[in-house]
Amino acid sequence: MSSTGDRGHDDRHDTFRIELAFESLQFRSLQIPDPVPEGSQILREAGLHPPDDFSLFAILPTGDFEDVRSNETFDLRGRGVERLIAFRSDRDFRFVVRDARIAWGKDKIAASDLYTLAAPGPDEAVFLDVPGGTDRLIELDETFDLSAPGVERFVVARKPPTPIEIIVNARPYTVPNAHVTFEQVVQLAFPGAPGGTNVVFTMTYQHAASEPHAGSLTAGGAVDVKKGSRFNVTRTVQS
Repeated sequence: MSSTGDRGHDDRHDTFRIELAFESLQFRSLQIPDPVPEGSQILREAGLHPPDDFSLFAILPTGDFEDVRSNETFDLRGRGVERLIAFRSDRDFRFVVRDARIAWGKDKIAASDLYTLAAPGPDEAVFLDVPGGTDRLIELDETFDLSAPGVERFVVARKPPTPIEIIVNARPYTVPNAHVTFEQVVQLAFPGAPGGTNVVFTMTYQHAASEPHAGSLTAGGAVDVKKGSRFNVTRTVQS
């Protein structure tokens, strides 16, 4: 987005550029010839007609959705609003994402759209806020039903640990998260193995998530794993 007061204005053609999406958050550019169009004009320019069959919302810089009525004008000049979303619907479903008030024209929303609205960091995920209970993780491949009574609230928090299956000495084991230590793997290979100055463990690994993807690990070391990471652990008793 531009940051000037006449953002979205194309002086060469005397039109105003907006980004418009239809029933998702996949936007396309649209040129509007009128700086103060009615909602119905924006819909017609987008090829969505008759306008009364659609609802239209502007996405504000705060993330809030603002209703753009069909018979009301909407000033594109210097509002700081360039993105709009339309739905073939005569009603909307309200929910909150990171304190932004959202109006969605369908009773279901793809989790991918929720994640786009929430913009979590790489180690974060989107959760449904459950007052008095445990917040529910929203999986990326699910579709969330918005038709239940009340206003759902979605929050962003750190991702929960994900169990991962690794192979140790040709046998599968599940570890609670992607970060494993030398000592953890030794206990998987030799459960309850006693320590001592005369017992030496050596360890090699392959297909790790972290770099290098293969190598050796010594006491006190750690490596990040993924599904299928392999470890070979040997025990030597020195006399």
